[in-house]
Amino acid sequence: MRIRRGGPADAAAVIGLFDEAVEWLVARGQTGQWGTEPLSRNAGMVARVERWAAGEGLWMAEVDGTVAGALVVGERPEHVHAVEEPELYVELLLSSRALAGRGIGAALIAHAVSLARDAGLSLLRVDCWAGAPTLVAFYERQGFARDGTFDMNGWQGQVFSMRL
Repeated sequence: MRIRRGGPADAAAVIGLFDEAVEWLVARGQTGQWGTEPLSRNAGMVARVERWAAGEGLWMAEVDGTVAGALVVGERPEHVHAVEEPELYVELLLSSRALAGRGIGAALIAHAVSLARDAGLSLLRVDCWAGAPTLVAFYERQGFARDGTFDMNGWQGQVFSMRL
């Protein structure tokens, strides 16, 4: 697996990962995270991905030259409580369901930990949909601790922190 800096040319691949994830979630009856429609049909999400791809925080995981995952690091979103210290925030962690079980998500989290440490930061945070126990457990296995929740128009989120 190779992790490289992403850029504008990667926006379509990130959207493809989102669409793959939505299809996988819908097939399992888990529509509460991102709904039932491909996110490529959501102009707001496409624009958000394009902003991420144009910025400095996008990182792409590849397996044998194929896009396997995406990581976006940056600043805390508005819906998450502020902290009194500098931090790095995982804005997006997404891995290919077709390549599940290869440790892609864990490798991207390890990369985020390295980025935070290299920047001299001692706090890494992330949030996810609280309605997916396996996703919550994944973050806990990576070394994150639960650090509050939020409600965004009925969408329940779980915030995690990792001390470095």
